[in-house]
Amino acid sequence: MAFIFDTHAHYDADAFDADRLEVLAALPESGVCGVVNAATDPASAAHSLELAARFPFMRVAVGVHPEAVAQAQPEWLEDIRRLAADPAVCAIGEIGLDYHWEDNAPRQTQIDWCRRQMELALELALPVVFHDRDAHEDTLRLLEEYRPTGVLHCFSGSVEMMRQVTDLGLYVGLGGAVTFKNARRPVEVAAAMPLDRLLLETDAPYMAPVPCRGHRCDSAMIAHTAARIAEIRGMEVEALLDITRRNANTLFGLDL
Repeated sequence: MAFIFDTHAHYDADAFDADRLEVLAALPESGVCGVVNAATDPASAAHSLELAARFPFMRVAVGVHPEAVAQAQPEWLEDIRRLAADPAVCAIGEIGLDYHWEDNAPRQTQIDWCRRQMELALELALPVVFHDRDAHEDTLRLLEEYRPTGVLHCFSGSVEMMRQVTDLGLYVGLGGAVTFKNARRPVEVAAAMPLDRLLLETDAPYMAPVPCRGHRCDSAMIAHTAARIAEIRGMEVEALLDITRRNANTLFGLDL
């Protein structure tokens, strides 16, 4: 399995503080050929770019996560624009909408920040890495309005929504949730996904797949997610990993 491309991770997260460099250095031995580290704010983006400078398989998405919007400062947008000039940047993200947590910024504030960042992505001709939690209707409305290239990460919608998203030319990211015991929607989506729109991800250090539930997630664990999706689709896992690697390289304009 030399084709593991993790399109969404957070190696700048506190959970990796004790052994971050060791974990990253070991990933290629586990077949990981590419990682997109998704920033959550300008400080996260700067840290991610420092990591990308040390590990040639890493690229970075720079942006303001919807959970960070409540603390966002007006100058953050220009900070993201400046950071996006780094050659390691391949996307604007993680941006989007999160209506799940009551202490997140008001919905309209999230929408306003999302709009600004989607406009920046279009200006810079970069794809977006989009977060949607309990915000399907507004997410689709924004995607239909701006028509960006990009990926709807950690997809939690229905098969019908997946078809709307892929009809817009976007990719869909699936992760550990497809392996969970009571998974229904992720399994249905995995079965119905057009293979040329599918990306694999971990959201590391979160969302570890079965049989690693309860442990800190890292990119090597995509092997379990890929095995489950391959089982659902009746195909070889190596073929699935190769397809999703090529999809990731196509979307982000890479050769990893």
